[in-house]
Amino acid sequence: MDKVDAVVVGAGVVGLAIAARLSSKLSNVLIIDKHQRFGEETSSRNSEVIHAGIYYPEQSLKAKLCVEGKLALYEYCQKRKVPFSRLGKLIVAQNSDQHAYLEDLQLRARNNGVEDLVWQSHRDLHRFSSELKASTGLLSPSTGILDSHRYMQSLLAEAESNGAMLAANTQFIGAEPTDKGFNLSLDIDGEVMSLQSRYLINSAGLYSTDVAKNIAGAGKENIPELYWCKGHYFSYTGKSPFSKLVYPVPERNIAGLGVHATVDIGGQLKFGPDTQYISRSTIPDYSIDTSLKPKFLEAIKCYFPGIDANKLQASYSGIRPKLQGPNTSFADFRIDGSEAHGIEGLINLFGIESPGLTASLAIAKHVAEQLEINK
Repeated sequence: MDKVDAVVVGAGVVGLAIAARLSSKLSNVLIIDKHQRFGEETSSRNSEVIHAGIYYPEQSLKAKLCVEGKLALYEYCQKRKVPFSRLGKLIVAQNSDQHAYLEDLQLRARNNGVEDLVWQSHRDLHRFSSELKASTGLLSPSTGILDSHRYMQSLLAEAESNGAMLAANTQFIGAEPTDKGFNLSLDIDGEVMSLQSRYLINSAGLYSTDVAKNIAGAGKENIPELYWCKGHYFSYTGKSPFSKLVYPVPERNIAGLGVHATVDIGGQLKFGPDTQYISRSTIPDYSIDTSLKPKFLEAIKCYFPGIDANKLQASYSGIRPKLQGPNTSFADFRIDGSEAHGIEGLINLFGIESPGLTASLAIAKHVAEQLEINK
């Protein structure tokens, strides 16, 4: 039976970050993914925003790892020449109730260690864009964007330079804990292969709970219910009227941050995502519901009343793996080590949605520390 030091299930941005981190200390790290390429699901279907860490409850993993990960990610992009821009974000209020919510949000940000938020008056906001409608707002100068594909390419290149290998078209069948780690069964292009690994990291995103259920001894009681939440994006032709990202006041249950305005590294303006809980399936449904355009226009006009409806076109969709179900309260990341399930060498990552991209390097560090594999 072939042997490796670690197997990472899932070649999304978090799995790749974990592989890059572990491979700096371990000789043989194998990344497996059922797709033909890395980052084919959630990691390539998002807003590509580097978040500041202001929305999440104090002491939560989302808050801690987002703030830590943001700093690490900017440094990484600079060092590895991954395209990024620290262009900042405006969170805008339309009335006194929303202004009060922004006051609460600023306090939460401070509690999370984000001290750089700046209040913006109506006149201040007008200087950023004459098209922007808002009474007041908060400027988050440390929010930015990056080229997520180039970032994943860089993580994979780093891991491979350390000796790691990506096995695409490879399905995880199951794993059995042993005194030396795990005996794994994998389906590689239709052929079943057995493999021994000292460590097993489940970073399978939308299918993380399915993977966990096929690890002997993991215990059903330790595997949470995972919800799929679909979000659509609409692109806007022509030059963006905004010099910053623009976010409305977020929904109070944090199921989403509202239909916001972002740009990619190429300058393409896009709006989204919305939030629609959907049924789980074997193959994710990334179809675009063009009938949502009127709802998008209604949401966007709250802060961009002059939008030209003819320039708004359905673009793409993504699906978030959430532990927070419909109409329920905040749910944190779960990064379960042996203290949660009793199996040494196993890490299960559940509910790694936003701000997973921002937090990816911090998550990788956290996993290495849990496994006592420190760089």
